Amino acid sequence: MAYKSSPRPVFDGPTPIPYAQVTRHIWGDAAAGLVDDWIYVSSDKIHQLVFGMPPGDGFRHSESFRTVFAADEVLLVLMGTMVIANPESGETHLVRQGESVFFQKDTWHHAFAWGDQELRVLEYFAPPPSTGSSGKYAATKTYVSDIRYERSGLIGQWPAAQAQANAAATIRVLREADRLWSLDRGDPRVLTGIIASTDQLTAGTVRLSPGGRSQTLGHGGAAGLYVLAGRVNILIDDPDASPVWFELHPQDGFYIPQGTRYRAFNMGGAPAEYAFGVAPLYYAAPA
Repeated sequence: MAYKSSPRPVFDGPTPIPYAQVTRHIWGDAAAGLVDDWIYVSSDKIHQLVFGMPPGDGFRHSESFRTVFAADEVLLVLMGTMVIANPESGETHLVRQGESVFFQKDTWHHAFAWGDQELRVLEYFAPPPSTGSSGKYAATKTYVSDIRYERSGLIGQWPAAQAQANAAATIRVLREADRLWSLDRGDPRVLTGIIASTDQLTAGTVRLSPGGRSQTLGHGGAAGLYVLAGRVNILIDDPDASPVWFELHPQDGFYIPQGTRYRAFNMGGAPAEYAFGVAPLYYAAPA
């Protein structure tokens, strides 16, 4: 099967993306494996999707579908357990629900649904495919035909060589304790945890206790949100227009263009949480 680009949904302004309306796509071929994609947004700045596979399935790579890109990526396991591997280096990692993975440009990767549960993973990817960072770039890379899922050189010196292996790793597994946590200076009921932040992509989660209201936010890039739990309200704070409210529920997304100011609220009686990815820069330049 010849390589075909994924759909690229784009939006002109701040836009809610209900789960029922998310763009569906099948990625891959018989050799690489077939993966279900729910593509929330693929703009000129950020690519946000959820991919899924049934128990025991996975994706590898093929001549047409090569899994090595010119992008920073953050993966957050939403459901199930993922085994992710770099078939070039042999690195293999077990990633459970709620845990994350981070890797950067030129990292080959395969992933599998481990155990008896469906796997679903939220993915943020920047620079996005519209810049030529995905299939077109992958076609220029030397093809990996010698696939490895182990680091045999570490046998006989484990865990003594663990620090050395971690320093050389191309794939980082990040648990909750690894996040960069901060409290909202406007409302301590709002807790932000940065999973990873580079000059291309910042991704993390925001937890909102009941009644929590964030300060006004604005980024130096476009943002894609994904509701993990509870009810999240987004208020678009445009000084030149009346405020506009949106109500989001689990699996709903939201697109926020660069320069748009917004606030996040939890008006319900239960905790709420959403994930976010911002590209390229998290902080807006000073006015």
